[in-house]
Amino acid sequence: MDAQHPKPAHKDLTVEPIISPTSDKGPTFSYNNPATGKLRQVAPAGSQKAKETAKKRTTPQIFRDVIYPHNIHPALVPGISVEEQKIKYGVDKPILATVGALIIGFVIWGVLAPAQVLETSTTALTWVMSNLGWIFTSLAAGLMVLLLLIAFSRYGKIPLGVDGEKAEFSTASWASMLFGAGIGIGIIFFGPYEPLTYYLSPRPGAYDPATAEAITGAMAQAALHWGVNAWAIYAIVGLAVAYASYRRGRVPLMSAILEPLFGNKSGSFGSRLIDGMAIIATLFGTAASLGIGALQIAHGTKLVTGWSATTNNVALIIIVVLTVGTILSAVSGVSKGIRWLSNINMGLAVLLAVFVFIAGPTAFLMNIIPATIIEYVGTMPDALSANMAESEEMQAFLSSWTTFYWAWWVSWAPFVGVFVAKISRGRTIRQFILGVLFIPSTIIVLAFTIMGGTAIWMQRESNAIAPDGTAATIPPAQEIFFVVLDQLPGASIIAPVVIVMLAIFFITTADSASLVNSQLSQRGNPSPKRRITTFWALCMAGIAVVILMTGSENALQGLQNLITVTALPFSIILILICIAFLKELRTDPMAIRQKFAAVAVENAVHQGVSEHGDNFALKVEKTQPTSDYATGADFDSTASEVTDWYVRRDEEGNEVDYDYKTGEYTGEIPIVEAPNSPKNS
Repeated sequence: MDAQHPKPAHKDLTVEPIISPTSDKGPTFSYNNPATGKLRQVAPAGSQKAKETAKKRTTPQIFRDVIYPHNIHPALVPGISVEEQKIKYGVDKPILATVGALIIGFVIWGVLAPAQVLETSTTALTWVMSNLGWIFTSLAAGLMVLLLLIAFSRYGKIPLGVDGEKAEFSTASWASMLFGAGIGIGIIFFGPYEPLTYYLSPRPGAYDPATAEAITGAMAQAALHWGVNAWAIYAIVGLAVAYASYRRGRVPLMSAILEPLFGNKSGSFGSRLIDGMAIIATLFGTAASLGIGALQIAHGTKLVTGWSATTNNVALIIIVVLTVGTILSAVSGVSKGIRWLSNINMGLAVLLAVFVFIAGPTAFLMNIIPATIIEYVGTMPDALSANMAESEEMQAFLSSWTTFYWAWWVSWAPFVGVFVAKISRGRTIRQFILGVLFIPSTIIVLAFTIMGGTAIWMQRESNAIAPDGTAATIPPAQEIFFVVLDQLPGASIIAPVVIVMLAIFFITTADSASLVNSQLSQRGNPSPKRRITTFWALCMAGIAVVILMTGSENALQGLQNLITVTALPFSIILILICIAFLKELRTDPMAIRQKFAAVAVENAVHQGVSEHGDNFALKVEKTQPTSDYATGADFDSTASEVTDWYVRRDEEGNEVDYDYKTGEYTGEIPIVEAPNSPKNS
């Protein structure tokens, strides 16, 4: 601390006992205002006077004699919403030009030389899996543990909003939206295919194929890939975005989340690199879903119409048609219509699962649902510990499935994270973590158990899906859902409905993802320019085309190669996000108050019992920093790490006046010098 900015003497507040053995009104507190010398009495908690005072107080007490920004102690800052900030939005031309050129170049390369793209990406995939696959596994396992620890720590009570802000959506509505976030193309595409594959070709050393043990083992393996660990990857991004935007007042950019580590360097090369990698990861991750969705729509269309063209060619046409639909929705601004379609689709997805449950092997499914959940929880440590070093067979399995999924979810994290952040404003950190981890993952596990369990039952009963009883004869992933559906009554009616569902999922997913990418390339603008949104929609469509062309008849190969390689850079950013988020939690106003409260009460109670036995009251008074009872003796409340974040600035980054008491920008001096400051002597 320099001579012009001395450490404020009254910073160190202590709670010391008052000798008041006859008081029956509970603890009484007083605050000595150093500026006036007057002692302010505060009524006991719960008294009528205290309730009246609480009603009148709408903002924290503002200190008038210290060197805090805008004259407010960092422990009393109520938080800042991004909407309150003066922010200059606009197209980030370097990001748009650089990332756009890279994607356009990749699409041209993929269209002209798909075989070369496949060969190059396969080589890159092999190297990444052998040398860096552990990063994805560590994220999947570590993030779940980290989030649960945060949820049940003292930080769990911190709101994702300003103090006193209520949740934007009711608990029922919020749970419903999280439920909707867990439903998409992947459930219909992989729902029957993935569990049946694990049933006939399990993870090396896990269980014998095509056995009773393999039923729950296969379902638990699928649950591992789509359950809590997957949503932990989304949750850490969503949590960090919500906290940064609604508690700290920063724009919802990946680079803004990392400001605690690298400082406020908006527009720098580093910040643009971070946001650019987030855009690339989102583009490839979303394009993969669009590609497999188009494949499944194409196959369903051929079955319903009798069209004889190859599935890949039909899929390419479908990508073009649905991308046009996505662009029309983006440029017309029919966001309400898209949300309406999305809600209808969610309802149709639920009805589809109920139909399969009732029309399929209901009793069989009722038995394996609880068994699958128990198996999932019990085998999670063993499944997560599987690694590339065990054997070539294990490396092949992890590359094709587990590690690939972790990479895919990493690439989806910016998109899904921003969505769950938007709908979770006002929730506490604990509510957010528990809700995001368990609501959508529970729905997905149930859906996979119904779809996959039905497929396994059909296979066990009559080899209806894989004729020779081995994984080699399982139909392609895009076909297997319709093979299962064909065994159920009413297939001719349900199939067209499923095709419509997939088409709506395609449009709503592409529309939402292109909107998020548009915001990332326009400095977090909540209302991004539509032409930029259209550009990213076209980029996603182009990547989806390349994925289909490189994979040829085995589209999953092209998907796995490109997803894993492009997700690697953002996996490093996820690690940095965790570090930055934890660093900010330590200096949150509520965390500071919690620390002060714990120290003050501990000191006061210890002294009270030592000196007065059972009967004593408490008071708050100023102490010297060297006192044994100084609450904040080891805390510098004027340090930049706890004060810089709430300094208000204009669109150009210049400091501006702001009154936290009224919540308005003012003409008053934002920083008040201490009376004993050298400047005032």
